[in-house]
Amino acid sequence: MTARHLSTLALLLLLAACGKQGAKLGEGSSEITGSAGAAGAHQASKELVKCDAPVATLALVENPNGYTLSGSYGLPSSPVPLIRLLAQQSGCFRVVDRSAGLKATIKEQELKDAGILRQEGNTVHKGRGYEAQYSLTPSLTFSEQNAGREVGGLMAQIPVLNKFVAAAEQVKLKEAQVALLLTDNETTEQLAAATGSVRVTDLGMGGLVVGKLGGAGGAGWANSNEGKVIAAAFLDAHNKLVVQVRELAAKDLPPPVATKHGKT
Repeated sequence: MTARHLSTLALLLLLAACGKQGAKLGEGSSEITGSAGAAGAHQASKELVKCDAPVATLALVENPNGYTLSGSYGLPSSPVPLIRLLAQQSGCFRVVDRSAGLKATIKEQELKDAGILRQEGNTVHKGRGYEAQYSLTPSLTFSEQNAGREVGGLMAQIPVLNKFVAAAEQVKLKEAQVALLLTDNETTEQLAAATGSVRVTDLGMGGLVVGKLGGAGGAGWANSNEGKVIAAAFLDAHNKLVVQVRELAAKDLPPPVATKHGKT
């Protein structure tokens, strides 16, 4: 067994003894991956909680206070695209776009009004957009703590293991705390709220993370351990939110999306 393997084994044993090992969605974590659309949720997380039918149209709203990250990790500036995937995969909502997609729609209408686009047969018409009956606002706080000093201090007192103190100092505890707030746009009433959290131990050895994070797909959230932790926390919050959403009566929804097979 190589020195690297011995070091990893020693750290795992010590972290288990300290009660800091593992990732927990709420008390654990999971993957966020796959797609959503006319074919339904494809390759979605097995842990994703779903609804039998949508209850309303939904717009995702950026948090006006931004998102708190205790460092620069090269993550996307907003988690909203990731949450939009969750919302559509769950089948609880018909998701309407209030960001880049909406801007593109407005631009097409402006081009038509300016006479640049064809007039006859044009499918871009005013007054056909769907309203967002509900809005969902996320919040995010991500932090990283240096646990290596404590672990290294323990290892320094143990013969043989004291050779791996430098490796132990790379250990970090990564934690994400998130929340999702659901608002009825007609009444302004907050209908539901849910929090999610994930904590993992990052051993700092080639990206080795103790815990079942897997691949957190979507908009760059799979590129780092930090992104995976944050994505898993939003999955946790979303699953808790769905429990509340299932109890809501469905609003009058727009016509279902047409498919080439005539299915709705």
